Amino acid sequence: MRYLLIDHITGYKPGELIKGIKNVAMSEDFLEFHFPKNPIMPGVMLLEALTQLTGWLEAASSDFKNWFLISNVGKSAFYGFAFPGDQVELEVELVSGGGKDKKAYRGTGFVKGKKKISAEFEGKIILLEDIEDVEEQKKFFKVLTRELR
Repeated sequence: MRYLLIDHITGYKPGELIKGIKNVAMSEDFLEFHFPKNPIMPGVMLLEALTQLTGWLEAASSDFKNWFLISNVGKSAFYGFAFPGDQVELEVELVSGGGKDKKAYRGTGFVKGKKKISAEFEGKIILLEDIEDVEEQKKFFKVLTRELR
């Protein structure tokens, strides 16, 4: 199963910063078991949302040649829960570009102005064409950024 955890990209500066939204829907299957009768978005899914947003930054910054794969989490902290119905505002910024194939980022997530996650992570830069159809990803990016409307 593949989770697509970015619902909207609200802004970006190529090579620097990206902002996006994750809407937590009650229909998401991971909520059924985390936790029964007390659904909470798992913290690791918030981290994955930051990672996916980072992938979109790499793609948009490289004319859709590159993607980001997380390899190490240096620091992470969780400050509360994201519940069904919440809209998580995510932001990722480049910390350092340790070479052409490795970069470090800092990400945060907020619900109604309250911090829910912060993380510092690094990973490899890979070719997007090795994992996805580039043209399909370009179209999907336009949907996420609302460029099609």
